[in-house]
Amino acid sequence: FTTLFIKIIVIGIDFTSKFKFYYLFLPAAFFLSSFIILKLAPDAKGHGTEKAIESVNKNNGNMNIVVVPVKLLTTFITIIFGGSVGLEGPATQIGGAISSFIGQMTKMNAMDKRRIVVCGISAGFVSVFNAPVGAAIFACEVLYIGKISYIALLPSLISSFVSYYVGLYMGNKPLIFTIKYVPNNQVTAFLEVFVFGIAIGFLAILFIKLIKYVEKGFKKIKIYAPLRGIIGGILIIAIIYMFNSFQSLGIGEGTINRIVSGEKFSNSLFINKALVTAFTLGSGGSGGILTPMLFIGSSFGNAWAQITGSNVAFYSALGMASFLAACSNVPISSIIIAIELFGNQTGIYAAIAIGISYIIVGHESIYPTQVVIYSKTPSVSIDADVEIGDIKEQKISEKKHIMWK
Repeated sequence: FTTLFIKIIVIGIDFTSKFKFYYLFLPAAFFLSSFIILKLAPDAKGHGTEKAIESVNKNNGNMNIVVVPVKLLTTFITIIFGGSVGLEGPATQIGGAISSFIGQMTKMNAMDKRRIVVCGISAGFVSVFNAPVGAAIFACEVLYIGKISYIALLPSLISSFVSYYVGLYMGNKPLIFTIKYVPNNQVTAFLEVFVFGIAIGFLAILFIKLIKYVEKGFKKIKIYAPLRGIIGGILIIAIIYMFNSFQSLGIGEGTINRIVSGEKFSNSLFINKALVTAFTLGSGGSGGILTPMLFIGSSFGNAWAQITGSNVAFYSALGMASFLAACSNVPISSIIIAIELFGNQTGIYAAIAIGISYIIVGHESIYPTQVVIYSKTPSVSIDADVEIGDIKEQKISEKKHIMWK
């Protein structure tokens, strides 16, 4: 179903892109998207993945099946007119909602419904990125910080591979990037990637806060909610004209491919993409946030390589994987995805940047419904077993001895 959803989106993009000024309809598109969600399915609001996480962690795997057509329609409207969102959020939410519906119809208990929703998340995710092992582990890892849902791992793997092969049969192409660059001096490369990981971590913090503040800012505008979409659309049009950044519009998959292939882009592209994404989602657009994160991470790596005189393709790939890990708190699946997409030589260096950025970002997340099980480090004391968006206080831990569990 999610593969069919993607094909419908592609058809829509191919049609609207024939018109030179298609993006001028963004204000109307955001208004319509917000209006449909408000009237038909408020649960369809947001990125998509965080709703699936909330379903597993708080609602015993229950999701409203009405979300499926509403999310499909509103994401379609947002993307074909240039809204900066991705397909993975709707795909995971749709996959989770269909799985939840199956669980309800077959009268599964709460534990099994949670597991089948995780399967739906992995099946939806892999239909977009075609990295089956990484997608399966992502679905089990994105639920929590400090824990992986091992009880759902095997069914998630099975679901991911089934979805992957069905997608290939229906015409999906596996994403594999050939990066031939291998650093000559491994010690120097390690230190350089270490510093890059620190930079990615701080970039992730800024991006997460940008998304939150823009969303709060639009909520403070006391007007009919869909009208905020008109404001957001106008702001995006102003940004792309002001900075000549038309590449920031839409999914940006083609631009990501060019970035990771080593083509040089503007050093400010990642900033423009972050702003356009924040205004799209904050004002009422519908879609995922993970693909924009891949765009931002890869374009930041692209700029970093140009400034430091490093290999552009190499750092673009590292930026893509590590920014995903930092924003989403999914280091293990990000390492596996990096190896699946870029190969072992690049993947092992990506693992360094991923590990550093994951620690640097701290207990921030683009998905506020993630549940913190353990602190990332014994040096920081935080509330446990709470959603990351509900953390009240973080402070330096005074414990001298930490027991392993």
